[in-house]
Amino acid sequence: MAAFARGNFVRQQGFPETQEHDCAAHYSALMFQPRVVGIIVLVGLVFQTWPVFLALAAVLWWNVLVPALNPFDLFFNRFLAGRKGLPRLTPAPAPRRFAQGMAGTFMLAVGAFLLLGWQTAAWGVEALLVVALSALVLGRFCLGSYIFHLLRGRTVFANRTLPWTHSH
Repeated sequence: MAAFARGNFVRQQGFPETQEHDCAAHYSALMFQPRVVGIIVLVGLVFQTWPVFLALAAVLWWNVLVPALNPFDLFFNRFLAGRKGLPRLTPAPAPRRFAQGMAGTFMLAVGAFLLLGWQTAAWGVEALLVVALSALVLGRFCLGSYIFHLLRGRTVFANRTLPWTHSH
């Protein structure tokens, strides 16, 4: 099931059909950013510090607006891709940018709520953020990309990219 889930994830992100062995490598490359963001979010959650969330919001929205200068992708390409034999990341297609924008909006909300002292509201958005990040990092499911495809009227395609779906 893992191979199907990785391939579905790569397609869900907006990358074209690839060979199964290429999907595993592309999947690993694409997961670099969510894993790093997940670690930073954990730090922000533990310390409930608004600057962490506002900084993440700014970086994620930068990635949406200027995908060729995504700092996560640039770091990955420069320091990890060649050394680990993984593909270089190209600028994010629309589904991945939409997901980054959605995550950036969640981060902005958490940061603003913490800054304003609205702890209960922050906890509510943090809970949603943890669910979405957990589904992404642990379950190979990107809620933002899935919603993108639904909003574009591509329901059948979106459902075919679910991690537990075996059909292409």
